[in-house]
Amino acid sequence: MSEAAAVILAAGKSKRMKSELPKVLHPVLGRPMVEYVLDAARQAGAGRIVLVVGHQAERVQATLQHHPDVQFALQAEQLGTGHAVMCAREALGELNGPILVLAGDTPLLRGESIAGLLQALQHEQAACIVGTAKTSQNEGLGRIVRDAQGEFLRIVEQRDATPEEQAITEINTGCFAFDGQALFTALDQVKPENAQGEYYLTDCAEILRTMGRRVAAACTLQIQEAMGVNTQDQLAEVEQVMRSQKAAG
Repeated sequence: MSEAAAVILAAGKSKRMKSELPKVLHPVLGRPMVEYVLDAARQAGAGRIVLVVGHQAERVQATLQHHPDVQFALQAEQLGTGHAVMCAREALGELNGPILVLAGDTPLLRGESIAGLLQALQHEQAACIVGTAKTSQNEGLGRIVRDAQGEFLRIVEQRDATPEEQAITEINTGCFAFDGQALFTALDQVKPENAQGEYYLTDCAEILRTMGRRVAAACTLQIQEAMGVNTQDQLAEVEQVMRSQKAAG
């Protein structure tokens, strides 16, 4: 398998953080939270990393410019996760290998879990692997819908889910592994046909399935790893988890 690249989404504002500091720069145990995601991507085998910046882009770049393996791509207008990855296209250049797509506000991600997505991509000979986790605390999270044989069908968001789908405990973590060329083929077909008028990365999975490409879901992550930081309370919770992990060795 060709060397993997990682696209890390770090363009969002931090309205709910009630802070002037860009969200991904908020410190967790003294380090900007996004640096833990960079670590996990490297541990998983990503040789190239593109960080998609937007809100206070210059400040984020200035803080992280000492990472020689990180390139920056600008998402000047936040039009969704799919649009953010589109903005990384030029920085990735002519890439033939796999691409990880990760969120910059998930500092509990582990390299071994993400490496599991790349392994599944190769083993399944897939165009896309959706990283999932199991939790009964699934309120507000995208559910993984599988068919009777256990094959991945789609991701359904809470507001669009039927009562049966809302009971599903396997959720989308927001971590993906794609065949690079398949990813951009699918992104070219994503339409902002939703209430937010945004380009959703999650639509790529269904687009690739309709094209006859293999799409699978791999439950390689623990639910804690998918814990995104959107508020100061969540930041404190993530810090507490990380302290406990360090104390446990």
